Amino acid sequence: MRQISIAIMGFGNVGQALATLLLKKQDILKKEYDLELLVTGIFTKNHGTAINSGGVNLARALEYVNQGISMSNLSEDNRVFSPEKFINDSSAEIFVECTPLNPFDGEPALSYNRIALNRGKHVVTANKGPVVYGHNELTKLANDRKKGFFFESAVMDGAPIFSLFRETLPAIDLIGFTGILNSCTNYLLDLMNTGSSLDEAIIQAQKIGITESDPSADIDGWDAAIKVAALVTVIMGIPLTPHQVDRQGIREITSEMIETAKQNNEKWKLVCSAKRQGNRLLEAFVQPQKVNIESQLYHINGTSSFVQFKTDVLPGLGILENDPGPITTAYGMLSDIISITDKFNVLR
Repeated sequence: MRQISIAIMGFGNVGQALATLLLKKQDILKKEYDLELLVTGIFTKNHGTAINSGGVNLARALEYVNQGISMSNLSEDNRVFSPEKFINDSSAEIFVECTPLNPFDGEPALSYNRIALNRGKHVVTANKGPVVYGHNELTKLANDRKKGFFFESAVMDGAPIFSLFRETLPAIDLIGFTGILNSCTNYLLDLMNTGSSLDEAIIQAQKIGITESDPSADIDGWDAAIKVAALVTVIMGIPLTPHQVDRQGIREITSEMIETAKQNNEKWKLVCSAKRQGNRLLEAFVQPQKVNIESQLYHINGTSSFVQFKTDVLPGLGILENDPGPITTAYGMLSDIISITDKFNVLR
């Protein structure tokens, strides 16, 4: 039985979903992969930190965080850990980072990933910031140390995007892509299409937990732009930041614009797109567009996401993810962990 130790930084919705998934999948991991995943550290911003070389009790950790009890009660000692100290003192082979996104420069998550790789740990992240602002640096760092730097959940949660191109589409040339990459704005526009104002739609989105208390990153297109930048940077191989994406959010979409589109059998969607020619990026944008019933984007409803890739040999490869949530993001991270254990033969 291979026993692999993991340290989790960030225990919000995604971190908790990962812990839940590890508990749910532990039997199948043992049976089909001869693998036991042992969480030896959990760092939280507001609920303390637990480090336990024998494994943190995940069921208890989930109970504690929901009850507001400090995670330090599950730790071998009562030391207070800074993020850097947690990374340095953790004996885990795999560092799992699921801290909040900073779309403007990727920090502090970028530094956390860098520290972990420098400490000789494999890195799995759900955070788009380090992917966009540090992809080349972190990939080189990982390669130099013969470690993995995986980030499947950075775009479209658990849907296989990066691994699809990395592992199953050899010698293919990605020419461009178009899609709906921000599920929150898609949901907001759907509500507006049924008569809600933008403010009313935001309140409803907050109630179901798909947007933060400050939803501006979604509404102003920053989340979508950084996803475009991640796809261009990683799959097209052209470094791009969200600041370089032609970005427009949905704030200017009025009820009158929604109604006019409906009368013409159209819908407003926040469309993401990029196109290249050779090593030159021709366009990269996020902008509201009206689409008609003949467009695939017209039929992407609610919190679903969709992307269609145009390649030199597959002119219309599409991936649809219906109604994602924290558990789908967690699954992408679990798939990365399993990939690392297989590719690098991680042993404890």
